[in-house]
Amino acid sequence: MLIRRGTECTGVLAPKGAGAQGSPAVIDAYGKGAKPRLEGAGARATVHLVNTEHWRIRNLDVSNTGTPTTTDRRAGILVQATDYGVAEDFTVRGVDVHDVNGADFKDPDPSGGILFAVRGSTRPTRFDGVRIEDSTVRHVDRTGIGTSSTWGRRPEHPEGPGTSWEAITGLTIRGNDVRDVGGDGIVVQNAREALVEHNYVDGFNMRSAGYNAGIWAWNSDDVLYQYNEVTGGHGTRDSMAFDFDGGNNRNVYRYNYSHDNEGGFLLVCNGAGMTTRGNRFHDNVSINDRNTTDPYAVISVVCNPSTDTRIYRNTVVTDRADTALVSNNGQTGTTFEDNVFVGAAGAGSPIEDTVSTYRNNLYWHTAQPRDPEAVNANPLLRSAAPRTPDDLRLRPGSPALGAGSVTEDDGTRHDYFGNPLTETRNIGADQGSVE
Repeated sequence: MLIRRGTECTGVLAPKGAGAQGSPAVIDAYGKGAKPRLEGAGARATVHLVNTEHWRIRNLDVSNTGTPTTTDRRAGILVQATDYGVAEDFTVRGVDVHDVNGADFKDPDPSGGILFAVRGSTRPTRFDGVRIEDSTVRHVDRTGIGTSSTWGRRPEHPEGPGTSWEAITGLTIRGNDVRDVGGDGIVVQNAREALVEHNYVDGFNMRSAGYNAGIWAWNSDDVLYQYNEVTGGHGTRDSMAFDFDGGNNRNVYRYNYSHDNEGGFLLVCNGAGMTTRGNRFHDNVSINDRNTTDPYAVISVVCNPSTDTRIYRNTVVTDRADTALVSNNGQTGTTFEDNVFVGAAGAGSPIEDTVSTYRNNLYWHTAQPRDPEAVNANPLLRSAAPRTPDDLRLRPGSPALGAGSVTEDDGTRHDYFGNPLTETRNIGADQGSVE
C-alpha cells in the first residue's frame, strides 16, 4: 500500500491480510513532498494492525487527536496480537507520530505513540522480530514507544498475567527521537534479549498521574540499553532516566547519558514477590539529575529487594545541594564500585545509604564512610561545572587515573568516550590516559 506524499486523510488505516516471509506487506509513501498525513480523530488507533505479521510501516505522519478524554485509549500506531500465536516480522521506520491525546492508561491496553500490544488469554501469544527505528514521537499520552503483554506469568513474576511467560523476541528500538510524553518515554515489557540504542528522550512523565521512567523494562531479561540520552523527566514520582524494575534479570545499561531529570538518574525497584537479579549499570554519565523527595535521590534503591545489582565505572555529578546522590531505604543487593560521585560545590550532596556495598569510589563534595577504599579528592574533571559529557573527562593529575579496581571481563571493550579498556583502569566513566 503506497500513499502519495502530500496526502491528508482523516480516519483509521486498518489493513487486512498479512505479508509473507521474504515478501512483507508494506505501507509507505511515494512521490515528492511531505509525508502522508493520517489523523485518527480520536479512534483507538490511527494505524491499527490486528492479528497479522510480516509488515513494513514507513514514512508516515500520524496523529490522533479527539475530544479530551479520561476514559478513551488512543494510539498513533498500534500493532495488536490477540490469541494469535507468534506474530513475526514487523518494522516501523521513519514515521512521525504526534498529538495523541489518549487517556492515562498503561497496561494491558495502553495509550501512546508507537505500541506493540499482546492481548488475550486462550492461546499463548507473542511477537518475534520487531524493529522500531529512526522515528519521532512527540506530544503523546501516555507512552511514547512501548510493548505490553497479557502473557507475563513465570517464577520471576508468579502473579503476572496469563498462565505463561511469552516474551517478545528480536526486539530492537533504535535511533528514535521521543519528546513531550505524558508517561513513559520508551518501555520494554515482557521481552527477552531486546536492544534499545541511540534513542533520545526529552520530556517524559509530563502529564501522567502514574509512575514513569525515561527508558526502562518490566518483566524482561537480558535487555541491552546503550548510547541513549534522556533528559527533561518531570516530577519526582519516579521520573528517573533509567530503571531496573520488577522481573528484570541480567539487564545492562552502558554508554548512556542522563541529565537534568527531576526524578534522577537510576531507579532500582523490584516488584513485590518478583525476582530482579544480576543487573549491571556501568560506563554511564549523569549531569545535574536530582530528586528532592524522600526516599529518592539521583540514584534510588527502593521497593522490594533486588539481588546482585552492580553499579560501576559511572560518573555522577549534580549541582543540587537539595538532592542526595544515592538513597537506599533499606533494600539489599546493590554494589557500587569505581564510580565518581560529585555533589554540589560548597554545601555538598549527601549519600544516604547504610545498606549497600561501596568499594573504591571517588567522592567530592560528598562522602560515604562505608567505603573502606574511598578516594576523597577532587577528581579534576575538565570542568568544575559540567554541562556536557566531555566536561567529565579527567585532567592530568586526577586521583581517578589508574586507581580503578574493576577489571574482570564483562564483554565491555571501551568506555563511554570510546577509549579502549586496558589492564589499568580509572575510576569513573573516563578510561582514557592523560599524558
